[in-house]
This record gives sequence, C-alpha cells and structure tokens, in this order.
Amino acid sequence: MQAKQHPLQTEISGGKHLDDLDTSTLVSTLVESQAHAIGALEKAMPAIERAIEAALPVLSEESGRLIYCGAGTSGRVALLDAVELGPTFDWPPERMLVLLAGGTENFAAAQEAAEDDTDAARKAVSDAEVGATDVVVGIAASGTTPFVLECMSQARKRGATTIGCANNDGTPLLQSVAWPILLGTGPEALPGSTRLTAGTSQKILVNVLSTALMVRLGRVYQGRMVSMRVSNSKLVGRAVTMVMDIAGCDEEPARQALEVCAYEVKQAILVAEGMTPGEAAALLSRTRQRLDEAHALWKGRSTS
Repeated sequence: MQAKQHPLQTEISGGKHLDDLDTSTLVSTLVESQAHAIGALEKAMPAIERAIEAALPVLSEESGRLIYCGAGTSGRVALLDAVELGPTFDWPPERMLVLLAGGTENFAAAQEAAEDDTDAARKAVSDAEVGATDVVVGIAASGTTPFVLECMSQARKRGATTIGCANNDGTPLLQSVAWPILLGTGPEALPGSTRLTAGTSQKILVNVLSTALMVRLGRVYQGRMVSMRVSNSKLVGRAVTMVMDIAGCDEEPARQALEVCAYEVKQAILVAEGMTPGEAAALLSRTRQRLDEAHALWKGRSTS
C-alpha cells in the first residue's frame, strides 16, 4: 500500500502564510498547532496500552533491553528519553540502546542523508545483537524512513518485540511491526517540518511509554522515584523527603539511613523502618529490587 501523505498546506488562514503574520499571531499559531499532538496521543492510547503490555514480559527479564530506533528529529527525541532513564529510574545503561541513523554524533550535528542508509541499519542491529529479549521501538514521522524500516525488519527477523510509531496512517512502518502506534497529528504549521507537532507528539509518546514501563517494572513506589540515582545536593534533599514520607520517620534518621546505604533510596527506606543495611540489601535482591514486594514481605514478617 502506498503511504498516505498529508498535502502541503502553506496557507494558515485568510490566504496568509506564516511569514505574513505579525509576531503575536505567529506565536499563537505555532503554539496552538501543538494542541494537535495531545489530541493524537489521546486517540492512540489504546494502541500505547497494548504496546506496553506486550513489552512488559520481555523487560521483566533481567536481560531484557529497551531499544529505540530513529533518524533525524525522531532519533534525537528517542535519545533524549533514553539518557534520562538511568538517573531517573536506575535503568542499567546496558539495557537501554538507541540506534540513531548516523550514530550518536548525529545528535548535535545533523546528518540527514543517514536516514537512507539501510546498510548502516543492518550493521547497527547486528552489532547490538538484537534478539528475542529485546523490545525495539521504531519512530519515524513519515513512517517511510529507510533506516528505521530496515532496523525494524531485522529486529523482527531476530525475534524482538517490535513497536512502531508514525504520524501518517497506512505507512510501511505501521504495517511492519507487531504493535503499531499512529499519532495522526496532521499537516504541520510549517509544512514538512516534523520537528514541530509531530516531534512534540513523539516526545510525549516516549515519555509516556518509558515512564509507564518503569512504573510497571516496580521502579516507582507510592508515586515516588525511589530508584533514582542520588548524584547532587538537590537529589539528596529529594531522597531524604522520600525516606521520611514512606518510612514515616524524622529527617535525621532518614539522612542517617541514606548515609549507611550509600544513598540507595529503597534500601534506606527499609533501614529507616528497622532493618539492617545487610538485611535490606538481601531482601531487595530477593525481590529483584522491587520495593513493593520487599515492603510486603518486611511488613508481613514485622506483624507476625
């Protein structure tokens, strides 16, 4: 099936183009165009939910990896999300990859021709040793980007769970993956510039997708980022507050628990509740670092 392309609509209203508008109207036009991103996400929620449920069993395994694949704006959006999963959720770097057309150097210096390089796509998938323990998320506004299509084709052949996101319906990317997500944002205010509404919708999507996965994988507890890496003074303060709130203790015991646990928040919470650092570490290891399960076992033992 031939991909459906949105027509170029260069006129905004009343026969005017963006460059005909005064600054106030130009800004309001561009801002208002972003609202289409939210509308597209709302329509796509059932597809997003299905993709998350499909990815969870794979990522629940200790070797399961989340792999983003993209080119241009889409790839850079994916890379932005990927680098945040470590400090926010302590997601291991070896379990988070980004296959970016042109390589990671393409993040700061655009190499738009790289999106046509299918040989590089095959090599990237091969070098990453993509397989059945991987969830591969391909993102392409057009749904026709050769680099992304080849990556997803290779990933599917290797048994990976494939999720695809495109902003045009009926495109090869959506047809080639197990779990397609259509973000129908429509024509851009600046025709062809998918860094605008399409890019916004993609950023929201990866934020929602990765955050929901991390929540379901137990890296959030009572709505708090208990898996975060405490790496600066601001985060020390945030960690102290989390320990105080969850363990129900004062500030000084919370700080002491964090200090003896090398600022591992989940371990510190259990210590603040009465466990020794060794007991807390062993219990978290037993429950695969899930504080909800560790808490249930600890509370059950404490009240028996």
